[in-house]
Amino acid sequence: MNDERRMTRITKMILPVAMAGAMLGGCKQAPPQALGSLEYDRVTVPAPVAERIVAINVREGQHVDAGTVLMMLDRARGEAQVEAAQAEATRAREALAELETGPRREAIAQARAQLVAAQAQASEAQTSYKRIAALGQGKYIAAIDVDRARATAQTATAQVQVAQQALDTLLNGTRSEELAQGRSAAATASANAQFQQLTLDKSTLVAPRAGRIDSLPYKLGDQAPVGSPLVVMLADNAPYARIYVPEQSRASVKVGDTLSVHVDGRDNEYKGRVRVIRNEASFTPYFALYGKDAARLSYLAEVQLDSGANNLPAGLPVRVSLPR
Repeated sequence: MNDERRMTRITKMILPVAMAGAMLGGCKQAPPQALGSLEYDRVTVPAPVAERIVAINVREGQHVDAGTVLMMLDRARGEAQVEAAQAEATRAREALAELETGPRREAIAQARAQLVAAQAQASEAQTSYKRIAALGQGKYIAAIDVDRARATAQTATAQVQVAQQALDTLLNGTRSEELAQGRSAAATASANAQFQQLTLDKSTLVAPRAGRIDSLPYKLGDQAPVGSPLVVMLADNAPYARIYVPEQSRASVKVGDTLSVHVDGRDNEYKGRVRVIRNEASFTPYFALYGKDAARLSYLAEVQLDSGANNLPAGLPVRVSLPR
């Protein structure tokens, strides 16, 4: 009887230990995880000019297709700038046409007449100088009169050369360098007019791609600075998980890996592909640090989900299973 009681006590002592050993042997270590949130690609439509908002055609949360008119800015200043640029382009084209046509026939005829007049004056001056020079040799007039007649004759001869050069310039036509400058000026004015027109067209803001309106920072009548975001959209494609990979798992994660993504509030599991992972450790928010990871570095990564996650809202917490 005593032996039976002893065996019963030993069995009761060994059984819990054996069960605990079996449980520990049957449990597998859970795979490492990275925490983060569900995000969509954000598309920002900036202010092309600092003009007043005159119309808002969408609301926050609305789905729009690519090319949908989102907002309109005041066009008065832009239209005036376009008109001024177009007028300058027209003037530059006309100036180029004048250079290409060359001098008018009337201008050439006028230059020939001026040359004939200069030649006549030079001939008269030379004749007068010869008479005065002869009188000067006979001491009938003062030497200063002879010098004055000589200067007059030389001046008249120089005027003939000036008139001849002016006529030759007209006959030779426009220089190639002047034509090149005219073409450059016309091209510059035309490009400026096109630029002003493009800037005016941007006063009507359109959706660059399909998506959902996330926010409208400015209201009707506001005048935002150039470059300020007027419309923020969430792109109409599958979301991605922005996660923080712990330092001990960084070596096992690379771009292109397929990982399992668990979205908070959803029972099913999604598949995603790692599209980006930073090489440098970044600031890690508190929710991505748990247990021993609180004392470790983390690396920001993005996991692109498949098309089955298109309808998930942005901002949901996610857990991504990482390779061991």
